[in-house]
Amino acid sequence: MGYTGVCWDNAMTESFHATPKTEFYDRRVWPTKRGARHAVGAWIEDRCNRPRRHASLGQVSTVNFEMHYLTNTAALKKAA
Repeated sequence: MGYTGVCWDNAMTESFHATPKTEFYDRRVWPTKRGARHAVGAWIEDRCNRPRRHASLGQVSTVNFEMHYLTNTAALKKAA
C-alpha cells in the first residue's frame, strides 16, 4: 500500500470497486443498508464472478479460473 488516493498502488482493487459503482450502485435507490448489502453480494456473484471475463485472468471468468486452478493443483498434488 502506498499513499491514500494513489490508485496505481492497487489498480486491480480500484478497478473492481469502480465496476459495481458505475454499473450497480449509482443506478438504484437503497431503502435499507441490509437490502443494499444483500443486493451487492448477489450482483457480484451473479454478474462479476460467473459470466464476466477478466483480462488479467486470460479472458476467463473468476469462477472458471478458480476451477481450473483447483483441478490442476489437485492433479499436481496427486502426482507428487
